This record gives sequence, structure tokens and C-alpha cells, in this order.
Amino acid sequence: MRGAFDIAGKEEEARRLEARAAGPSFWDDPEEAGKVMRRLDQLKATVATWRELEDQCHTLEELLALSLAEGEVGLRESLAQELTRLSASVDSLEFQRAFSGRHDQGDAILAIHAGAGGTDAHDWATMLLRMYLRWADRRGLQAAVLDTSPGEEAGIKSATVSIKGPYAYGWLKSEKGVHRLVRISPFDASRARHTSFALVEVLPDIQDTSEVGINPDDLRIDYFRASGHGGQNVQKTATAVRIVHLPSGITAMCQNERSQRQNREVAMRILRARLADFQLRKQAEEMARLKGEHVSAEFGNQIRSYVVHPYKMVKDHRTSYQTSDVDAVLDGDLDSLLKAYLATSVS
Repeated sequence: MRGAFDIAGKEEEARRLEARAAGPSFWDDPEEAGKVMRRLDQLKATVATWRELEDQCHTLEELLALSLAEGEVGLRESLAQELTRLSASVDSLEFQRAFSGRHDQGDAILAIHAGAGGTDAHDWATMLLRMYLRWADRRGLQAAVLDTSPGEEAGIKSATVSIKGPYAYGWLKSEKGVHRLVRISPFDASRARHTSFALVEVLPDIQDTSEVGINPDDLRIDYFRASGHGGQNVQKTATAVRIVHLPSGITAMCQNERSQRQNREVAMRILRARLADFQLRKQAEEMARLKGEHVSAEFGNQIRSYVVHPYKMVKDHRTSYQTSDVDAVLDGDLDSLLKAYLATSVS
């Protein structure tokens, strides 16, 4: 496992970054310096974890030697306790292999789009937005809504959220796909059961602008007035921004910020994330094609169902993990679902 995580390489990278940070001109570019320091912190935390694990191994070896030599019951009990701690640490590190992707340690941009189901679908998108915001708060991550598009009667048509913190993208990447809700509709006077759908996108938040090259000539930038519920204009000036990447047709929009400049910066950030995700998916499809594997239409997959009526159940269709505590899940208790999916990637 030490080799799989390339600890020696991480130690060497940490030494290089420490030497760079000690340079006299290091803080001349505060933004770049901040990126370096965040990476250095990540490397130090990883190396420290391994050193702690090594210390546990040495302690276990010493206890084993004493136990064999003296045969004391107390030593055997200490040995069992150390072995339990070591096993838990190894299991935790084994699970970390699920976060071995290029962007897994970084921040994420999460987008929610209401699908089939009319007003119920708009309300369902709002419920999902609340669920992810609660989940981020539970994990101590920083979540900020970058953009929302309100529904005509209730809820939202779409929302884009920035989620910052360690492994934000690694945790959330399992949420990509279609989420299905079955419940008694609060918008139906006959109290009929309705099924609603929403699409969740999870994108890596690319901080390094050089990582995703964007030719300004490939962009079409539209400015318009931000709108509120019912389509009414909430601003008299055209501050909202839509950016279209012409070669790919990928679009990003922002209207929540106060100024046109701020909305354009956020829209560019979202566009970079979508282009990075597009490139990752194209690479995966090409690898699958070369291997002769079936390539599924990812965004067409229904990954999870949330049933509120006639019974209560949340079921992930990829792992078959399910729970009857729908209220807890919708309140942000997602870790069991996320871990069940991520565990499949390291099994």
C-alpha cells in the first residue's frame, strides 16, 4: 500500500515545495503561493498518516515480542488493542484508494437540474440542493450557491454550488446521474402519487487556469438581465452572463452576483469545470473503446431512488445499498451511500 500511494514521491514533492516556499519572492504571487501551501499541507498530512501507521506497527512488534517472551495476559490484551487500532488505520488507508483520481483531493462544483415532473421536479431539485448543502456542513466543507434558476411556481429549475474542502470532489463524484423521487405530491389537490427526476452533475473545480486551455476566440459571451420567480426581471442592468464554448457547445451561466464582472468570473470558473469533466469523460470513453468495453450514457443513468410513499426507502441502484431512513438522507446524512459506492472502486 505504501508503494501504491507513492509516499516516497510525496515526501520528495513536499521537500521541493518547502524549499520553494522559503524563497524570497515566494509571496510575490499570493494566489500561486496559496495553491502551493495548500498542496504542501495535503502532502504533509498524508506523510504524517503513514508515519503514525509505522509507529503503530513498531509498537505492535514490540508488544508481540514481549508477549512471546513473557506470556503475560496483560500484554496480550494490549496487543489485541493495538492490532484493532492498526486494522482500523489500514482499512481507512485502503478506502483512501477511492480518492486516487487526478482531481479527487480538490474542490467540486455541483450542479442540479430539474427533470421530468413539472413543479414537483422543481421542488425535488430544491430538496436535493438542501440535502447537499446539509451534507457539506456535516463534513465541515464550505458550500456556496453560485447560481440558481427559479421555477415558475415553486422550487428551482437548476442550481450550481461550489463546495470547497479536502476531497470534496472525491466524495461527491459518486453523485453524478439521475435521482428519482416518489411521493404524494404537495402540489396535487387529489393527493396523487408523483414521480420526479433531477440530474446531478459533479465537476472538478479547476483552480489552475492553465490546466484547461480556453481560446478566447472560441467563446461567445452573452449579457442579459437576471430574472426572479415567474421570469420577472430583478435588475435593470444586464449583469447576468452566459458563456458558450463554441467547439464543444458547453455552456455556463451566472446571474447571482451583483456585478457583470463577478458573474463573468463565476461563469468562466463553471465553464472550466465543465470542460475538464468533458475531457475526463472523453478519455474514459476512449480507454473503454480500446478495451472493447461497453460505454454507457452516464447522464442517462438513474443512479438512486428516494421513495417517500407508499413506503420509505432510499436505494442506490449501482450498489444495491438501501436505507429506510429517508428523512436522514434528505437532511444530509449521505456518508453511508457515498462510502458504499466508493468502496466498489477499490474492491
